[in-house]
Amino acid sequence: MIELELAFVKICVRLATTSSVTYDTSTSSRMFRAMRLLLRAAGTASSGSCRLLSASSGSGRLAGKVAVITGAASGIGKATAAEFVRNGAKVVLADVQDDLGRAAAAELGVPDTACYARCDVTDEAQVAAAVDLAVARHGRLDVMFNNAGITGGTYAGGPIESLDMADFDRVMAVNLRGVAAGIKHAARAMVPRGQGCILCTSSTAGALGGSGPHAYSVSKTAVVGMVRSAAAELAGRGVRVNAISPYAIATAMGKRSVREIMGFSPVGAGAEEEEEVVRRVIEEDFNEMGCGVVLRAEDVARAAVFLASDDARYITGHNLMVDGGFSVGKTLNLPAR
Repeated sequence: MIELELAFVKICVRLATTSSVTYDTSTSSRMFRAMRLLLRAAGTASSGSCRLLSASSGSGRLAGKVAVITGAASGIGKATAAEFVRNGAKVVLADVQDDLGRAAAAELGVPDTACYARCDVTDEAQVAAAVDLAVARHGRLDVMFNNAGITGGTYAGGPIESLDMADFDRVMAVNLRGVAAGIKHAARAMVPRGQGCILCTSSTAGALGGSGPHAYSVSKTAVVGMVRSAAAELAGRGVRVNAISPYAIATAMGKRSVREIMGFSPVGAGAEEEEEVVRRVIEEDFNEMGCGVVLRAEDVARAAVFLASDDARYITGHNLMVDGGFSVGKTLNLPAR
């Protein structure tokens, strides 16, 4: 990088001394051509050299940061934990899936880098304990990712007249109350230091009515409201709060939801064929992006890395849609001619 900068300076000096006293457009054009060649050289340099433009996912954007991720044993949470560690963070993986959670933490390295903590987000004391564990182990909390969530009794849903209020309460307890508890206790740890980032998983179902069952959609809409309310207060105290809204992903929860919509049994004969149908529905039929681009949990994880990093230091109260354009438009119901 330093050699490239020195080379550019030398080129500029040479151009300045060989051109006329007046700095004309041809001189400018020659300088820009030179800079473009240098940028191209930087882009093809060896992996050990610095890049002039964007950093790779392993560039340490979260170096030295401490994070708690709820729902981290599988799906988006697990992918985000891996991406955080890859970018230099120390992570507490919090979940209720003990075996999966411990295995996920073990995959990420030594206990000082990643550890598992059982955390049922419907129990505020357990959320507080996860935050306290991060502070006790590492001295602080920099990032809280409130990611744990459930879809409810059935994703296929039904008419509003048959809404199961007990199921509605269960979904809200995890998806909204759990997020509120996470924001509360993260703020408790972050505000005294005057810095920190809180992330919360919402959904495209919270932005576009009819794209999810009632309880799930309402809970995810409310998450965005909670994020904005908290962001308005905490901005002045140095803590940022943002939401991430993914579209359909072929995680275990996503595939289970599609199986319910299509009337497939959770397991049984013909499961492999059904799994292939489910995959095609999510990755092809639901997919809004062309050219073979498919949404993966890792895409959401990288969005979380950006929002958690100092690159997003002036972004708060935002709901980042990771949906390939699903929520930006709707086809008109044109009358038949």
